[in-house]
Amino acid sequence: MLSSWASMGISATGLTAERLNMDVIANNIANAQTTRTPQGGPYRREMVVFTPRGTPSSFDQSLQQAGWPMTSGTIGSAASLRGVQVSSIVADPSPFPLRYDPGNPDAVNGYVQVSNVNVTTELVDMAAAAQAYQANVTAFDAAKQMSMVALNLGK
Repeated sequence: MLSSWASMGISATGLTAERLNMDVIANNIANAQTTRTPQGGPYRREMVVFTPRGTPSSFDQSLQQAGWPMTSGTIGSAASLRGVQVSSIVADPSPFPLRYDPGNPDAVNGYVQVSNVNVTTELVDMAAAAQAYQANVTAFDAAKQMSMVALNLGK
């Protein structure tokens, strides 16, 4: 079983990663109508890539393969390094849509390349990130409460 300290550490990594994810999504929404960037061309949507943080021990891997949840862990152990991390922020490779706007200075033959940001998709992603953030807050609070109860048992 994970210690409450390790559990709080795992939740903290999730909070940090989801906060960055929400910042990137907000930036995408803010630039959804940008047709010209300093790099040239319209704004390209960015996406956050999450990867697991830390590596479980071979004992933990054996238990996980047998169907047990993550096990063991104390402050400073490998378990305290678990969680999630942002490995990179990547550009969405999808093509830029064309919009007919002959009066736009960026128009070629009357068409302007616009950002590949779909605001509806971004709002759904933002809602999912907010729910993941809240789940990590709840898990962190539960681990904190368990630590407080354990400390009070010693009195």
